[in-house]
Amino acid sequence: MAAAAAGCSGVRRWIVVAHLLLVALQPAGAASAAALPVVINTWAFRKAAETAWGVLQLGGSELDAVERGCGQCEIDQCDGSVGYGGSPDESGETTLDAMIMNGNTMEVGAVADLRYVKNAISVARKVMEYTKHTLLVGESASLFAVRMGFPYEDLTTQKSLLVYSEWLNQSCQPNYWKNVIPDSSKSCGPYKRPEKVTYKEEHISQRSFHNHDTIGMVVIGGSGTVASGTSTNGAVHKIPGRVGDSPIAGAGSYADSTAGGAAATGDGDIMMRFLPSYQAVEYMRMGTDPTVACQKVISRIQKYAPKFFGAVICANTTGSYGAACNKIPGFTQFHFMVSSPLLSQPTEQVVDCI
Repeated sequence: MAAAAAGCSGVRRWIVVAHLLLVALQPAGAASAAALPVVINTWAFRKAAETAWGVLQLGGSELDAVERGCGQCEIDQCDGSVGYGGSPDESGETTLDAMIMNGNTMEVGAVADLRYVKNAISVARKVMEYTKHTLLVGESASLFAVRMGFPYEDLTTQKSLLVYSEWLNQSCQPNYWKNVIPDSSKSCGPYKRPEKVTYKEEHISQRSFHNHDTIGMVVIGGSGTVASGTSTNGAVHKIPGRVGDSPIAGAGSYADSTAGGAAATGDGDIMMRFLPSYQAVEYMRMGTDPTVACQKVISRIQKYAPKFFGAVICANTTGSYGAACNKIPGFTQFHFMVSSPLLSQPTEQVVDCI
């Protein structure tokens, strides 16, 4: 009897090990195994994933995990595209965009064109918790941050100044102007509107995908509560005042505890026109698998901008997750991070672009 029990126990252990191995080796594009809680974030920003997961393991809330996870990328200046000292605009200044969303209450806090304050995601949370507004922008957002106790700091670094200087020496190429004089493809301006405008097709494919590497994060707690957030310093050499998709609810990210969460990364000027994060969550609400939901969102944008750079991550309230990206030269796979009870540690996953 004891031998039989031991044999059964051994079989059970083997089944558990086999199941975990299957999960670990599963392609990211396949229907993912479901377990809660789950943390998913764009790109291979491992430290951000570890930080967010650690917050949950210590009993922190889903919002805490999003704030700390995205905040870790701001501290680490992830890929130069998040936080201070990166992506100088065409005046040489670094500005920040961020948002955070509570999927239980549908409250959102966001900041855009934030100047002189490093902790953009934390300022966004203060907008949600201490005002009746959703989005604050520019110098006024910075003044609000200071009133909330954040230090006023220079976001410029020697590295960002060097990037700006090199851009000036290359006749300000590339830039985001079109249909202006002098010819924006050959000079730095200043530009103005010509008397007679000849519209040219936008050459989306000429933009480097390294210009748009937002961190987007979705956290779903053990009870199914969803939170999401983003943080970025935007498109390098952008026109001052430009705001992309990252701080816009439904574009940069979206969270709804009755369905799931999603976040987007890429060319925000294109992607924000389609509200991809909102659309992905609505697909999941209808029962669509997260991977398929992400793919459907990418396919919709492809119809209008086939050469756009972008990716979307999705997770539903069961803990199932997925991702999708648009295939263009130089960008054929998308790397993202997943943390789950089914994984021994935050794990980098890869999906082939469509």
